[in-house]
Amino acid sequence: MKVSDLRLREVINISDGRRLGLIKDIDIDVENGRISALILPGPAKLLGFWGREDEIVIPWERVVKIGTDVILVEAPSEAWTRPPYRR
Repeated sequence: MKVSDLRLREVINISDGRRLGLIKDIDIDVENGRISALILPGPAKLLGFWGREDEIVIPWERVVKIGTDVILVEAPSEAWTRPPYRR
């Protein structure tokens, strides 16, 4: 499977049934050659006027199943977030 194929699948949280969205980026452990986390856009701020600020980070260990259309993950209702990458 290609990484580009993963980005086309919607991520669903099996803990509460919420749609978390499409994958924005993938965190790769270069030393081991493995995916370490899926990164999704965070929730929109104030009706979407100021864009998305945080990201949702789902550790690879929380991926339950990769299907043909969706990726099922087990995430707590308060998802892991991190501030956006700044250059």
